[in-house]
Amino acid sequence: MDLFLVVVVLALFFDFINGFHDAANSIATIVSTRVLSPVQAVLWAGFFNFLAFYIFKLHVADTVAKTVDTSAISMYVIMAGLLAAITWNLITWYFGIPSSSSHTLIGGFAGGAIAHGGFAVVKMKTIWPIIAFIFLAPIIGMLVSYINSIIMLHLSKKAHPMRAEKWFRRIQLLSSAAFSLGHGGNDAQKVMGIIGAAMLVSGKIKSLAELPQWVVIACYVAIGTGTLFGGWKIVKTMGSKITKLTAFEGVASEAAGAMTLFSTGSLGIPVSTTHTITGSIIGVGLAKRISSVRWGITVKLFWAWIITIPISTVFALGFYHLIHLFVK
Repeated sequence: MDLFLVVVVLALFFDFINGFHDAANSIATIVSTRVLSPVQAVLWAGFFNFLAFYIFKLHVADTVAKTVDTSAISMYVIMAGLLAAITWNLITWYFGIPSSSSHTLIGGFAGGAIAHGGFAVVKMKTIWPIIAFIFLAPIIGMLVSYINSIIMLHLSKKAHPMRAEKWFRRIQLLSSAAFSLGHGGNDAQKVMGIIGAAMLVSGKIKSLAELPQWVVIACYVAIGTGTLFGGWKIVKTMGSKITKLTAFEGVASEAAGAMTLFSTGSLGIPVSTTHTITGSIIGVGLAKRISSVRWGITVKLFWAWIITIPISTVFALGFYHLIHLFVK
């Protein structure tokens, strides 16, 4: 059996799951405000996920591939990490929990490497910024969306409410497209980094700079196709359970999320689009009043974010040893 081919298939399958698991990030607000129907929204997000291929460089892919020491990477390490990430994504999707596909992939990759070479092989200098942005991404999204809401509210004060709503519904198409671009440029790149690591191990390339175009295109096609399938349980959580959204608030939150993703993507920091948009939705809720945010749901989401990396790491440790039972 060609292990490299198995890894590529698993990686693209994870990317596909990432698409429908995280589709809520791109479409929850625009569906909840009824600017687009669910089917239209998924098609819209899927198109801009793929369009990200022509806009973003591979900064995030490079970061993911370098989270563990190269000497500790093997095909079995990568397989264990992908199986762990796929398992956790399917579990959280089933229960409608918008956890981070980014963090489950990084946790799984680290777990497989630890099983192979011990804790010393994990590059904590690369991991710590990723962990920091578990907290920073939603806070940044929240602050920016709060400011956006205040500014937009001030600018639209003198406008007729119905006319303003009409314009915001049009503008939300643009803000949703921008966030979907950020989602495609951030999330698909993580899988490119994993496939790139597999190519380095197998000697197919000597550096990520040589990553072939078919990998880039395949990853964007996989995440775009996954988005087309939607993730309706998570859409419901993101679009209505945190706070009730209008088109005005949809624009403010999506614009804030897009700004955060574009900034972190350019710096090569693999942040969670889930965390980013959740923080942005909370920000527009706070701009109305503190009580408009359903804090019980928010606390549950926060705990899901905290446990994602360690659980994925444990899953990968188990899968690594399980794989070796069958290959002996």
